[in-house]
Amino acid sequence: MQRSDEVLKAAADKVCVKGLAAALKVSPALVYKWCQSHDPSDPETSGTRNPLDRVAQIVSVTGDVEVVNWLCNQAGGFFTPNPEVDVTKMDMDLLMGTQQLVKEFSDMLEEVSRSIADDGVIEPAEAARIRRHWEHLKRVAETFVVSGECGLFNDQQGSS
Repeated sequence: MQRSDEVLKAAADKVCVKGLAAALKVSPALVYKWCQSHDPSDPETSGTRNPLDRVAQIVSVTGDVEVVNWLCNQAGGFFTPNPEVDVTKMDMDLLMGTQQLVKEFSDMLEEVSRSIADDGVIEPAEAARIRRHWEHLKRVAETFVVSGECGLFNDQQGSS
């Protein structure tokens, strides 16, 4: 995962630091500091806590992800947390996991096809069913990805 200063620097580079600073009504020096690595335990780092770090701290302190959801809405989306995955209870075979992922995707597409087949329109109840399929697909996909990240596919027979 990228550090907050890296994310902020990439964003600032799109409009230039001075342009971002002017829009935010802060000094370019402050924006440059936000875009540098910050570690409070390391006096050698020259950066400072940036707005992304502060939002993360707000969520951590309050336990309320509605702040993140609000930001996502401002960007035209919505926040969907990753499902909790207990790797100690996972027993996933690479081929079986891949097949399950493809099946869930196929099920979602089938629901979309069924929804538009009769009248060419997706009604609210149909949209709700599609949303349920989509949310389930995301959980299955996240479980598959976490399985790979945890090395559950590394010792499979016949894998390369």
